[in-house]
Amino acid sequence: MLRSLRAETLKRRDFLFLAGPAAVRAAENATGVGVLGAVHSHAAEKLRILRESPDWRLVGVCEDDAGVAARLRAEGVPLMSRQALLAHPEIKVIVVESAVRDHARDARDALRAGKHVHLEKPPAVNLRDLLELVELARKSELLLQVGYMWRYHPGICRAMEAARAGWLGDVYLIKAHIGNQLAAKRRPEWAEFRGGVMFELGCHLIDPMVRLLGPPVRVTPFLRRDGAFSDTLHDNTCAVLEWGRALGMVTATTLQVNAQRHRALEIHGTNGCAVVNPLEPPRLTVELEKPAGPYAAGAQTIPLPAYRRYEDDFRELAAAVRGETRLRVTLEEEIRVHRALLAASGMDA
Repeated sequence: MLRSLRAETLKRRDFLFLAGPAAVRAAENATGVGVLGAVHSHAAEKLRILRESPDWRLVGVCEDDAGVAARLRAEGVPLMSRQALLAHPEIKVIVVESAVRDHARDARDALRAGKHVHLEKPPAVNLRDLLELVELARKSELLLQVGYMWRYHPGICRAMEAARAGWLGDVYLIKAHIGNQLAAKRRPEWAEFRGGVMFELGCHLIDPMVRLLGPPVRVTPFLRRDGAFSDTLHDNTCAVLEWGRALGMVTATTLQVNAQRHRALEIHGTNGCAVVNPLEPPRLTVELEKPAGPYAAGAQTIPLPAYRRYEDDFRELAAAVRGETRLRVTLEEEIRVHRALLAASGMDA
């Protein structure tokens, strides 16, 4: 481990020498970060961002899985024990990228160690554990950011802006779909939780729905096993969310061919709709009966800026740690989203 840490330090020094004084100053202001667990499917890309960003200085990663640890070691990632990572004085933020069943436990340990936390989704497998994390964060005045990957998605953000500003009229319907073709070897991992694909994937679209319209008054899940497999994974799912004057419908499946092309979020109002399809690469279409805000009447495709998953989340978190801003999503909103997700996953008991 010491050899890995020295190699990482030398590489960083070489880079700073070549980059010049500005890079040295930026590195001096970088926030020390540690990663607790790296088996989650989002971990690899998040590690790349942390290592590339001038906002962060990766101090170490703790991962017990021998295969994942070997890969990280080969990539020059410094490895640490759990105890060392939690106690390291230079680590101000811990990014939790462990298995879903361990998310709440690992976030709890990080908060108790006095670290700010970026917590991979879903943040917990029940409401009780999330409420405990929120209480710990509040009491300790620490940041807790949940890693829903599309909170800075330019198409989704523009669509939500149009709804909140009233440009779409009164919102009466939100439709969303997400799917993939999950490898058979990963199905047992997702089958661990009753919500199946809704819990693992549908969460990303329940998140903007609840943040836009608030807590639903009723959630009805439909959890089916329709794939030709002998396991217990709910692989073809739907959830209907009801508000006072609006409906939401989320579908999530692991059985879809060319799934990326069909991932979508639609917000419908009495003056028109905002449709993000596909979600990646993002494409936003706004269609209005009457002009509103920056949009003309009729259908129009809206130019969107370049986008990379997770990048803006970590940029915001770094600024919040420095005291320059607040996290976009409040802890109360995190509770609302998680409560709705559990209900949509049949896991609200």
